[in-house]
Amino acid sequence: MDNDRIAENLISILGEDNVRRDEPMNVHTTFRIGGEADFFITPRTEEQILDVVTFLKKTDILYMIVGNGSNLLVNDAGFRGVIVELGDLFSGYEIVNMEGSGAVLVTAKAGMKLTRLGNELASKGIGGFEFATGIPGCIGGAVRMNAGAYGGEFSDIVVSVRVIDKDGLIRELSASELKYAYRTSIVARQDMIVLEARLKLLMGNPEEIRGRIKELARKRRQKQPLEYPSAGSTFKRPEGYFAAKLIEDAGLKGYSIGGAQVSDKHAGFVINKDGATAEDVCRLTEHIKKEVKEKYDVELELEIVKVGFQDSLKKEKMLR
Repeated sequence: MDNDRIAENLISILGEDNVRRDEPMNVHTTFRIGGEADFFITPRTEEQILDVVTFLKKTDILYMIVGNGSNLLVNDAGFRGVIVELGDLFSGYEIVNMEGSGAVLVTAKAGMKLTRLGNELASKGIGGFEFATGIPGCIGGAVRMNAGAYGGEFSDIVVSVRVIDKDGLIRELSASELKYAYRTSIVARQDMIVLEARLKLLMGNPEEIRGRIKELARKRRQKQPLEYPSAGSTFKRPEGYFAAKLIEDAGLKGYSIGGAQVSDKHAGFVINKDGATAEDVCRLTEHIKKEVKEKYDVELELEIVKVGFQDSLKKEKMLR
């Protein structure tokens, strides 16, 4: 099917305003890197998401579902397919009920930004989400990868998740069915799409909750290179080690290739220091992996997700 016919079908489902062609991806990722996607679409409802995914699966068009683009490295050559963004147009949350124990259930759509949700909950005296409030992502990606920081993970607070499974069916999965592990879940392993998550949080003092959020934000600013574009932690934590310490001990803190650099503030971050390309980042991360392997016999695995590269094409139908 040629691109004109693909466009006609997408517009018939979503409307013209929600379908863009040849969209630069550097404006949709926190790395600020990436070429053009053939199509960039923004569904507003579950029905639209399901209709779009059904169409794309039937026609075998390559697609990828993204949120805030906070964990992505997009090829300089772009993406030959359809980027489906579940972002601001598919966001929002609802306080379901409060339990006698002080617990409160909150449902949040996949496109809801974590920082916005945490701050709004804090203003209502709802805590337990402080750890996630500074993570630059959305609910969908955070549920999928079991996002965590400062001693908390999504596996600690998720009660259930509504997903579209690989067969195109809407299902509800309990926390135990998500089979959470470090930075992964059954959502990632079985190519599911998160629609909505139900979270169990706690009522508390709004001032104390906001204070905790501010304290964690201060720690992030102090320890992480937030002044530069990046995709967050570049590598997963190897069992028994810390990636940042291995990289620093290998003498790579501040090391750069092209416009990409190992942050001299936190060696676990590769940053876009000066107009970095995806090729710069790939060359740098491969160099890091090689040096750490040679010096410590530890295999580092990327936590960032490569999009539009030949070695990642088989994985790109997964939620990122």
